[in-house]
Amino acid sequence: MKLSLSVRIVEAPCKTKLFVPFEELVRIAKETGYQAVCLRASAGGVDTPRSRLIEMRRCVEDAGLFVSMVTADFNVPLNNDHGPDSLRNIEPSLDVAEAVGCTLVRVCLKDRKDIPFARQAAVQAARRGMRLAHQCHTTSLFEEVEPMLKVIAEIDQPNFGLIYEPANLLLNGQSYGLETLRALRPYLVNVYVQNHRLNVAGTDELPTFCRGNVRFDHLDPWTPGGVDFEAVASALKQIGYDGTFTIHQAQGTQSADAARAFARGCADYFGPLIRHEST
Repeated sequence: MKLSLSVRIVEAPCKTKLFVPFEELVRIAKETGYQAVCLRASAGGVDTPRSRLIEMRRCVEDAGLFVSMVTADFNVPLNNDHGPDSLRNIEPSLDVAEAVGCTLVRVCLKDRKDIPFARQAAVQAARRGMRLAHQCHTTSLFEEVEPMLKVIAEIDQPNFGLIYEPANLLLNGQSYGLETLRALRPYLVNVYVQNHRLNVAGTDELPTFCRGNVRFDHLDPWTPGGVDFEAVASALKQIGYDGTFTIHQAQGTQSADAARAFARGCADYFGPLIRHEST
């Protein structure tokens, strides 16, 4: 598996800007052992001039890295009512991906009425050699395993896939272990990781369609008591997954030094877990 670092670790809570410049985050990713960076609109998206996107691509490639995925529209990670709008006009998001040299674009579906637009968007993406993907995410059509598989079947496009994210599956009361990964494997195109611990008196709360509001604690990835990442890594190996494994933690890190320390901590923790032993 290839270790990828999301710009989300230095993203402001509003999800529309970064506390640390993109170029600095790329240097941090290179220094701390990552192979890729995951791009969000907070760094560069549909509102960013193409010339700037090309500069960003050059920065990434000069560091010997690649862009693992693009979330090109602010509303997709905000997961708001406008999250699915990009499905109705997917070309600008595809343009962003093309400019930064990436073929995977994250999208959002909130309601069944979004399914036909997702199908058409996937057809348009395929014409340009690109793929679309949806994260296992609260308040979306991709909360629970069986329903999300049915949505994928309805979209019925080979270039529409899933981003496995165990913390969100945990919040939605779903198993995130080997059985689930075997079911998701035919559609699996990316892995996101962040760490949550269910706690009825937790400091954080998110709404879900399937369980109402769920309270939890946000933990460092290496802190026990949340997602069982040893089990996650083992299951990913068992199903033969060898794609990107993206650190997707919302840290709100405001300095390069803090970002570097966090990125290094994640690389030190996850690197040995996801490494496939040679035989």
